[in-house]
Amino acid sequence: MHRVVQEALTNVRRHAHGADVVVRLGLDGDRLGVEVRNTAPGARTTVPTGGRGGFGLVGLRERVEAVEGSLDGGRTEDGGWCVTASFPLLKAMAGSPA
Repeated sequence: MHRVVQEALTNVRRHAHGADVVVRLGLDGDRLGVEVRNTAPGARTTVPTGGRGGFGLVGLRERVEAVEGSLDGGRTEDGGWCVTASFPLLKAMAGSPA
C-alpha cells in the first residue's frame, strides 16, 4: 500500500505543483483501502519536475492486481486527480501474534 501512496504523491509533485493533497486509509469489511486525492495544480507545466521514469500507474496497477487488489485513478471534477486502491486483508496464521 505504501507504494500506491508513494507513486501518487510523486505524481502530484511532478504534475500538480502547488496542489493540496489528502491521503485517506480505511477498512471496508475484509478490504483495506487507500485514497490519494489532490486539488487542481496551482500552475500547469508542460514538463514534469524531475523528468520521467518508471512505469507509473500502469506498473503500479499490475503490482496491486498481483496481490488481488484493485487500483483506479482519474481526473476529478475540480481538475485534480484521485488514485484509489483496495487490498484484501491477510488472515492471521495459527501461532502468530496477530
